[in-house]
Amino acid sequence: MKNISYIDNMDTWREEFTFSTPIKIRFSETDMFGHVNNVSPFIYFEEARIEFLSSLGLFGENQARDGIPIVADLQCDYHKQLFFGQKIDLFVKASHVGTSSFDIHYMALNKSGEVCLTGRGRMVYVNPTTGKPVPLRGEMKEKLQSN
Repeated sequence: MKNISYIDNMDTWREEFTFSTPIKIRFSETDMFGHVNNVSPFIYFEEARIEFLSSLGLFGENQARDGIPIVADLQCDYHKQLFFGQKIDLFVKASHVGTSSFDIHYMALNKSGEVCLTGRGRMVYVNPTTGKPVPLRGEMKEKLQSN
C-alpha cells in the first residue's frame, strides 16, 4: 500500500477503529461501467461521520447551542476499486482533538477485509451566527478522545 501522510503505521492505525457503519453502493453513485464515481466516497464519509458523531451524542438539534460542526478540509485515498452493489464497512474515529477542531479518520473495508479507501478530514465547531470557531466543551473533547 502506498505511503499515506496521515498514517504512521497502517496496522496500528487500523486497530484503533471501534465504530463502523455499513454502506451499500447504489447505482446512482457509479459511472457507466458500474465503477464508483470518485466523488461518492465523500458521500460515504459524510454518512459515517454523522452516524459516528450521533453515537457520541455530538450531533443533532440539542448540540447547536455548542456551535455547529463544519468540514474544514477532506481528503480521500483510493486503494481498491468499488462497484455497484458492493457492500463496505466504513470505519470512523477521531484523531487529533484541538481547541475548536478535531481530525476524523476514515477506513473502508470490502467484504474480504481489504482496505478500499482511507481518508481524513478536519471538523471545526463554529458559532452559527458569527461563523467564528468556538472552543469544544470538555465533555465533547472527552467523548471524542475516548472513542
